[in-house]
Amino acid sequence: MKLSIIIPAYNEEKLLSGCLQSVQAALAGCGRPDLSWEIVVCDNASTDATPRLAREAGATVVREPIRRISCARNAGAAAALGEWFLFIDADSRLSTASLSAVLAAAQSGRCVGGGSLIDLDEKPWWGALLVGLWTLFSLALKWAAGSFVFCRADAFRAVGGFPPELAAGEELGLSRKLRLWAKPRGLDFLILTQPRHVSSGRKFALYSPWEFLKILLDIAKSPQKSLRDTAVHKNLYDGRR
Repeated sequence: MKLSIIIPAYNEEKLLSGCLQSVQAALAGCGRPDLSWEIVVCDNASTDATPRLAREAGATVVREPIRRISCARNAGAAAALGEWFLFIDADSRLSTASLSAVLAAAQSGRCVGGGSLIDLDEKPWWGALLVGLWTLFSLALKWAAGSFVFCRADAFRAVGGFPPELAAGEELGLSRKLRLWAKPRGLDFLILTQPRHVSSGRKFALYSPWEFLKILLDIAKSPQKSLRDTAVHKNLYDGRR
């Protein structure tokens, strides 16, 4: 089995090396001599040392000039050669246990892919509430978080990947498409509950509670319009690092 680990990255020179080190450690620790793998970093028009650091770590680097996370994930997947894809974010850390859970699900032959419950390394009390709310939605609706999505490569291509028109919430679109593809084939879409995948909570330090509240209210008022609106993308992905 060959696994492609795909990491979109825009100006991630501060955190990318730590992410790639965690990936290497997880691959070494999973004890799977039958596993072949590659790491693909999609440089989403970075202006810092992100692509150089990725190459120095041995990753395959591709470039996506359109500054949109869905486009970056899809560009990374287009260059990937694995039978299975695992998408993680550049500000997250992959654990051996999480990787082992993905490999076990893949080799079971019973699932098309899935996601994982998530946690953040640092978060204020209201950030913890948001993570808890996301956990409820993720479990109830089988939504994968964008920082951790895995799936069969053939299924990903069959459904057209992440919806490129979405400025945010692209992982929800892919989750839905994969579930629909899997159902007539008798396959599951799994949300792994243990261990939780850990990402950076930096957005809670870089963005105010009022900025988060405004974004959430806009999405609640008009979900489809908001998730396609470049203003949402600018608010959440405006380059603050």
